[in-house]
Amino acid sequence: MENFIPLSIPNFEGNEKRYVNDAIMQGWVSTGGSYIEKLEKQLADFLKTDDVAACQSGTAALHLSLIDAGVGSGDVVIVPPLTFIAAVNPVKYQLAVPVFIDCDDSLCMDPQKLQCFCEKECSFENGRLTYRERPVKAIIVVHVFGNMADMELIMDTAARYGLKVIEDATEALGTYCLTGKFKGYYAGTIGDYGAFSFNGNKIITTGGGGAVTAKKKKNVEHIRYLSTQAKDDKQYYIHHEVGYNYRMTNLQAALGVAQMEKLPEFIRRKQKNYERYKELFDEFLLADLMEFREDIYSNKWFYSLKINKEKVKASMKYIIEVLQQEGIQTRAIWGLINEQKPYKGEDTYSLEKAPYYFSRVLNIPCSTQLTENEIVYVAERIKRVLWNLTDET
Repeated sequence: MENFIPLSIPNFEGNEKRYVNDAIMQGWVSTGGSYIEKLEKQLADFLKTDDVAACQSGTAALHLSLIDAGVGSGDVVIVPPLTFIAAVNPVKYQLAVPVFIDCDDSLCMDPQKLQCFCEKECSFENGRLTYRERPVKAIIVVHVFGNMADMELIMDTAARYGLKVIEDATEALGTYCLTGKFKGYYAGTIGDYGAFSFNGNKIITTGGGGAVTAKKKKNVEHIRYLSTQAKDDKQYYIHHEVGYNYRMTNLQAALGVAQMEKLPEFIRRKQKNYERYKELFDEFLLADLMEFREDIYSNKWFYSLKINKEKVKASMKYIIEVLQQEGIQTRAIWGLINEQKPYKGEDTYSLEKAPYYFSRVLNIPCSTQLTENEIVYVAERIKRVLWNLTDET
């Protein structure tokens, strides 16, 4: 195949040019303008929540959530090891201390290990949870690849110990619960805060950009205030708090408004293409297409193969290089954050599945523009490459 098949690229087939040109013609291109408010309303309506604040990135959304949650120097924040490092870096921004809890087979935080950590490794007195004499303030839960963590159990643990829950739903816009206590609730609307990302590879994009919501409207309003340099008097530049240049621009929001119009269709295509891959990899002995939890409606943002490392001995790096030569872009899952240089020496708890999946997960092309022929080509070439790397060949 002559054409290169990328991993995940943006799709601009709607009103993007029209809305961006309109913003330019109006002269509103920076952190003011009607498209920002339009996008915030679209997101709030879609997520069935009271308010949403648009900001510069998913990382900014997480950082602002931690600030509003009162996380500060020396506080402990429970985090996952198997995710993009941006989910944990804001903990360091606040001079807080991360503790890494293992994932389960959804690749999201293991709720049982979270509960065990709080019960067995921490002290709980007078309504205050401490770990090695440091207050435990919050949990950052990442909904990985459009899957969803077991929020019912996680929220039970958080309520028991008075912990704030920050949902990193940067990969899960459109995913929601089908059963249980939170039936009908979208990823990012169950915890105290929900962070979203509109990076170029996400299911919708504003180039960069992100958004944040919260259980209480006043928290969203405070976050919006912080994101615009905490201006108490815009004319005379009076500031009562330390603010940030975290507000989304109107040009970015114009893109986002057009993308939101296409979101249901993009989710439909992601789901359809996932099911086609599933058919093609059915009963393949060298790799399994990883599934999403049955009790959720998933946006199926990213597709992951779990490589059978007992049979395929080649490194993930080599597999990726060979597929690149075949015109297929693939990606290994992230390196474990607790093993990265800035986080070496930070505490971990019962890491078993995170290292297991780190060495086995391969992400494969999942763009909404994928054609039937491209999906078949990707599956056939991956199968052939893996067979060629087994001991039997």
